[in-house]
Amino acid sequence: MITNPFLDPDRQGELYGHDARLASRSTALMRARTAGRPVPEAIVQLAQAHQAGAGRRLGLVADIGCGRGTSTRVLAEQLRPQRLLGIDASPALVAAARRRVGHHPGTQLAFLQGDFHHLPLPDASCELAVAAFCLYHSPEPGRAIAEIARSLVPGGIAVLVTKAIDSYKELDALVAAGLDPRAERHESLYATAHGGNLADLTKPTMDVVAIEHEEHRFEFSDLDHAAEYLATNPKYDLAPGLYGNPGALAAALHEWHVDKPIATTSVITYVVARSERGQS
Repeated sequence: MITNPFLDPDRQGELYGHDARLASRSTALMRARTAGRPVPEAIVQLAQAHQAGAGRRLGLVADIGCGRGTSTRVLAEQLRPQRLLGIDASPALVAAARRRVGHHPGTQLAFLQGDFHHLPLPDASCELAVAAFCLYHSPEPGRAIAEIARSLVPGGIAVLVTKAIDSYKELDALVAAGLDPRAERHESLYATAHGGNLADLTKPTMDVVAIEHEEHRFEFSDLDHAAEYLATNPKYDLAPGLYGNPGALAAALHEWHVDKPIATTSVITYVVARSERGQS
């Protein structure tokens, strides 16, 4: 029995059949952030610091697990590669990314539906590959990382991003009091690829050249704001009618808690790796 909804094939349509859940989740979380660099900008900084493209304009850049295209847009704006390819398993998210990223003169931009265990990329074709907040959707993230390594040119750079396994544990405690007594004991959504194992998953197929951990802090303004985020979290066992319904979830939270700001954290891990085929 699969207990982690991120790994359950039967739940992928519910989670990613439309971009609305992801949009609501991201919007609520970003409104709460009080500390921590925007992740897409941090990815660009790391790529530049580790000389992706070695001072010249990059050829092909791949944004793997591009979701709604938030990182893709920043890669297009700030790196201006010759070609930029966004890849995601969800057709709905590919469509959303295509709509949101728009046109960037000078960059040939495309989006494809694809499985990151079988990337639609030729061997040694990509100078920079980004995989942010997607590898924990695989039961075997090492296979996806090996695919990224296969797609990189000699000396090509990968920037892999994930979260700590105990991210947002304060929110688990909030839900555990009254709504889901097992909230703090459910398997982490990030169990397969988290800050504690991402570098080790990468080492068999690429040279890890840098690891950065950065704490992101969040403060939800009140229970209503927290409910906007929690209602999108598939790991809780909530009473019928609460999952996906922020208003109903907020009403339930108000029955158990005094209304006040809720603080939580997540440590973001960035792993920068280079193709083992050597530098170009």
